[in-house]
Amino acid sequence: MAKSASKTIAKTTPQGAPVINIGISEKDRAAIAQGLSRLLADTYTLYLTTHNFHWNVTGPMFNTLHLMFMTQYTELWNAVDPVAERIRSLGHPAPGSYAQFSKLATVPDAPATPPKALEMVRILVQGHEAVARTARELFPMADKASDEPTADLLTQRMTVHEQTAWMLRSLLEE
Repeated sequence: MAKSASKTIAKTTPQGAPVINIGISEKDRAAIAQGLSRLLADTYTLYLTTHNFHWNVTGPMFNTLHLMFMTQYTELWNAVDPVAERIRSLGHPAPGSYAQFSKLATVPDAPATPPKALEMVRILVQGHEAVARTARELFPMADKASDEPTADLLTQRMTVHEQTAWMLRSLLEE
């Protein structure tokens, strides 16, 4: 007796691409992508602020802060791509304009007039803590949806932001 070949026809989108079937519901993927979009906006906004402060820092701590800010903005720059690519992996477009970021971000924009060096440090502490909170708020949703890649990404981001906030706070102690 010959076995009959069972064919599974993949569902497709109106554009002809296969429907995403990675074990996470469309509803959960959309919610996680929205949360990651906020994380992306916060990360990019903090990147811009940190780079701004790198350019504009002055005073007796110039060299130390200039180099520290460069290390920090480089890390932030390298973080935006994995976040955006995770959003795309979930089947959603990643935001990428200043207008979108300004609507999504919880991190405030850099001050128009560069503040004094220690105020820059305070602002960056608050920014890193805000990004850590954004990542932490999304974590339970990713965990509930069994979205391990997103949970892993969030864990990495929280680790970096919490450690950076600690290091910056240390500069403010007397």
